[in-house]
Amino acid sequence: MAAPPSHPNPAHLNPAQAGPGFAGGRAVEAASNPWLIALAVMLATFMEVLDTSIAAVALPYIAGSLSATNDEATWVLTSYLVANAVVLPASTWFSLRFGRKRFLIACIIIFTISSFACGAATSLGYILMARAIQGAGGGALQPLSQAILLESFPPQKRGIAMAVFALGVVVAPVLGPTLGGWLTDTYSWRWAFYINIPVGIFAVFMISRYVQDPSYIKDARPGRLDGVGLGLLAVWLGCLQIILDKGQEDDWFGATWIRWAAAILVISLIAFLIREFRRRQPLVDLKVFRHRNFTLGCILIALFGAGIYGLVTLLPLFYQELMGYTALAAGWAVSPRGVGAIVAMPLIGYLTAKIDNRWLIAFGFGTFGVASLWFGEVNLSIGQWTFLWAILISGFGSGCVFVPLSTTAMAFLKNEEIGNASGLYNLFRNIGGSVGISVVNTIVARHEQLHRNELTASLRPGRVSVGGALGGIQQYLGTQGASPTTALRRAYGLLDLALNGQARLWSYVDDFRYMALACFACIPIVFTLKKAIRKVGATSAAH
Repeated sequence: MAAPPSHPNPAHLNPAQAGPGFAGGRAVEAASNPWLIALAVMLATFMEVLDTSIAAVALPYIAGSLSATNDEATWVLTSYLVANAVVLPASTWFSLRFGRKRFLIACIIIFTISSFACGAATSLGYILMARAIQGAGGGALQPLSQAILLESFPPQKRGIAMAVFALGVVVAPVLGPTLGGWLTDTYSWRWAFYINIPVGIFAVFMISRYVQDPSYIKDARPGRLDGVGLGLLAVWLGCLQIILDKGQEDDWFGATWIRWAAAILVISLIAFLIREFRRRQPLVDLKVFRHRNFTLGCILIALFGAGIYGLVTLLPLFYQELMGYTALAAGWAVSPRGVGAIVAMPLIGYLTAKIDNRWLIAFGFGTFGVASLWFGEVNLSIGQWTFLWAILISGFGSGCVFVPLSTTAMAFLKNEEIGNASGLYNLFRNIGGSVGISVVNTIVARHEQLHRNELTASLRPGRVSVGGALGGIQQYLGTQGASPTTALRRAYGLLDLALNGQARLWSYVDDFRYMALACFACIPIVFTLKKAIRKVGATSAAH
């Protein structure tokens, strides 16, 4: 078993709870107005959160422009998540080694330049590489921004500061689909990435002017980076992502190269675990998993990440693929999810200190499951706002899960374990999201074939209803000037088109229902968590 790191992860700690070893147990004095610092770090976080949802609504346009399928276009989301996950565990070391302010500015510059590269992409491979670099740049933005924000406010005002921070984080998903849809329809999908450039430039200016490193960052001696551990982490996560992205296309383990990739994944994962357990100063301290609440919390956030990212991917694609909506109309249709989360935040912030958080988490999973069942009633006659309430309560349910679950997962950790744990917690969330996106797309593709076979079996020309429909279509086309042979061929074509649409629809229905079952299955797991009293700062460290 590895010994705990000699240098805790202060970049993630709440100074109010870190004790005498953390800046004398007092908040670090802010040289500037703390609200200007809050604005500076919020710009970076807002940009990073916005970019996930703003790209989702533009996927069909990205696919068409780059000669890719919609399934391949979802790699734009998953490549970002995996690169983001690789950087998370190493963000503390980089902030201590190079200075938190300098590292944060470097991350924003990388994120901004790669955003331009995404917008300028001329091929699928080019945009995937740019998105991976963008994800690496964005990986450290949220935890670093939270740490700076906490240290900039006196203890009595940190609650307000984190409430503003959380509000900004949930506003971004509201604006993302709508803004992305408007930019895509009005200009081009490329502007969904170019929009980051002025925001990034302004964020660099604000952070350069108003943010300063505290003395403990300047005096830190983080030791050597565990480069081998980071490399092994990147290898197994990369293999996992390649398998998830290409598995459906190449028939999963029916392909030899996928079996080899799976073998490399298992070997590199085992090597990573052995190294991290045996190393004195590991990249990530895996001993934190001895805490039952943290282990179960990571499992639950991975499952919920799969559900929330799966839904973020499915709904815009459904509205655009089957309903023929523009990107803007699809963005408006799914935007109420963020409104539901905004409504939930202040209520959850109050209730987490009043009642057993397990009930809030179970309520959140149940609410999200009910919303998914509601989506399972979808058909091709729905209007833009048919699922308004379902989308609202899905957002409300997500708010009920994220904050109480992070609080409960971190409740029994020591102060010096929280920074390391927050990186692992977010790593599980990102892996879950990446797996979720791949799974929902696989179900849509596989079940479309299944339902097409089932529907085809019921469309025998000898059936009276089928023959009547074909005859009616043929007669109508004949009145439009088509010859009997041409009219019959076109009638079969229209029937085939309708068949494909119905098969695709039922594959989406299956996805939504499976998502609901997964959420309901999480509820019993929630009550295996230990009852925890809310620990000040834990939520912010783990969010």
